[in-house]
Amino acid sequence: MSCGASSTWCTLLASQRVGVLLMAYGTPATPADVEAYYTHVRRGRPPTPEQLADLQRRYDAIGGTSPLLERTEAQRRGLQAALDTSGDFTVALGMKHAAPFIEDAVERLVDAGVSRAVGVVLAPHYSRLSVGEYEARARAAAGDRLDFTMVLSWHDSRAYLDALSERVQKALATLPASTEVVFTAHSLPARILDDGDPYPDQLHATAEAVAARAGVTTWRVAWQSAGRTPEAWIGPDIGEVLDELAAGGDVEGVLVCPAGFTSDHLEILYDLDVEASTKAHHLGLAFARTESLNDDPRLCEAVAAAVLERV
Repeated sequence: MSCGASSTWCTLLASQRVGVLLMAYGTPATPADVEAYYTHVRRGRPPTPEQLADLQRRYDAIGGTSPLLERTEAQRRGLQAALDTSGDFTVALGMKHAAPFIEDAVERLVDAGVSRAVGVVLAPHYSRLSVGEYEARARAAAGDRLDFTMVLSWHDSRAYLDALSERVQKALATLPASTEVVFTAHSLPARILDDGDPYPDQLHATAEAVAARAGVTTWRVAWQSAGRTPEAWIGPDIGEVLDELAAGGDVEGVLVCPAGFTSDHLEILYDLDVEASTKAHHLGLAFARTESLNDDPRLCEAVAAAVLERV
């Protein structure tokens, strides 16, 4: 939406600066920060030496650190540029598990003099264990200092779906004709299913819409990057799906579209590009994954549209 769409709407935006709290998961900035980051992810419980060594090994495999902070800062700039055409917005980036934290970003918005703010997570699909936790942190930090509202999901945004479908078509051109497309998102504890959490249904809706746009008839949904905890997590895991497809004998290739992720980071660069790719190779399957959205203008357009709807 632009100011040309509604003079009343435009006047309201022009009269008051709006803060935007853009949130993402976070990543250690350097190899020396891995232990502190992992401890924060584990809610203050330090990892065992074996757990820490395993995480450091995975970071080493992708060059020592993840590009997530750089990518999300680029997304913040893109979102700021997209919103600048519609009003007076200040976009601050806050991370869940690493600096700059969500609380730091809230302070920046308060210091900037805004009284209204919209929160949005760089994750298209809602779950109370993902977006819900970001919202709780943001509201606690904002207190009564900000009139705060939250974007819950943007999994059906036209610009987001278009960007994914274009990437699916591009990647399929490099694979055998008998290729199955697998749409993935980060797995979550299976207990969310008992509460009617919309997360799995939203991923399926995204997959269905992208497949229709891309002309894909053979596809499925899978999950990846489950936590290393004793409890059950949503499945099937992408590794299990690769085993099943190879055993079936009628599929020569697999294209993974990690629709639940918006940028390159450990879960893409290691879990898919190293771990899943290696497994597929050993199973005799051609393998590719779609290019990450990163700061594609259509991603920024999708997030901007979701913010403007909440405003």
